[in-house]
Amino acid sequence: MAPTAKQSFERTRLQDVARSAGVSLATVDRVVNRRSGVREKTIRRVEEAMDQLGYRLDPMARRLARNQNFRFLFILPTGTNSFMMQLREQVERTAEWATSQRGFIDMIEVDVFDAEALAQTLDQLDEAYHGVATVALDHPRVRVAIDDLTQRGIPVITLVSDVPYSRRLHYVGVDNPAAGRTAASLMGRFLARQDGTIGLLVGSLSLRDHAERHFGFNQVLAHDYAHLKMLPVVEGRDDYELSKALVTEMVENNPDLIGLYSAGAGNRGIAQALTESGKAGQVVWIGHELTPHTRRFLFQGTMDAVINQDSGHEVRSAARLLLAHCWGEPVLEDQERIRIDIFIKDNIP
Repeated sequence: MAPTAKQSFERTRLQDVARSAGVSLATVDRVVNRRSGVREKTIRRVEEAMDQLGYRLDPMARRLARNQNFRFLFILPTGTNSFMMQLREQVERTAEWATSQRGFIDMIEVDVFDAEALAQTLDQLDEAYHGVATVALDHPRVRVAIDDLTQRGIPVITLVSDVPYSRRLHYVGVDNPAAGRTAASLMGRFLARQDGTIGLLVGSLSLRDHAERHFGFNQVLAHDYAHLKMLPVVEGRDDYELSKALVTEMVENNPDLIGLYSAGAGNRGIAQALTESGKAGQVVWIGHELTPHTRRFLFQGTMDAVINQDSGHEVRSAARLLLAHCWGEPVLEDQERIRIDIFIKDNIP
């Protein structure tokens, strides 16, 4: 019998389900908490009663009933990349929340530009962990390590940078080709019909997010703004000094440089190179991630636009996905979609 209007506004109890299915409360509890010892026919009868009564399980009650905890590891890059420092802060904040959900988070730092170092970290992961979230390098050695972990029953979430052909459980991050296309559209519009050269700087083309942003940027600029000449991409490894040196050389060798797209980090080095060369405010500079540094560069006029992803949303999403997997609970895809934000000096939060 379908629930009445009054019933639909009241919380259905397990006792109601047991009465409707014609079984004991203990049997319903076994079905709800997925314990063994119940015949398939009885399980179907209980599930039908739950559907008819509109019974919705309280996730926390179920977790308390199972009396189980889970431990997760977040692997983040070493170095002083401002966005990665924000990720570290968000992992620490999320760890406090996860504890209330019976999840416990550890964090380590690895040179993710070094495929062997990252792969060895994954290979040597303690069996006590129930899941991993990692900023990843798209490299065969890393793919094998992720696949081996999955084979061992430890799910892997790729964070910010993906390894799409691995057996990872989920990728948490923005659509990076779309982010690159967005940067190219902004660049073309900012420069209107000016002719000149555009510089491209990434951290590493081995990082999937940087490579995909570069691809998306080239795709739009070559098709919609063919009058702008693109320089060969250079790799700054998200390093302050190397990025500064590369941009300084770029400015010196290209007097007609009118635009710069940075798909990675190293923004303080870029800003210093533009300032010391007298090009700050003259070269249209578009980069990624809203940090205290890029916020300042936007206000100063050194930087023109920032393509951003919410670090807090990403870390919380990774934790939710790992917990949902371990508890066997559904995932709300819309909640876990990371959107692309665009900031200029007039809309900085």
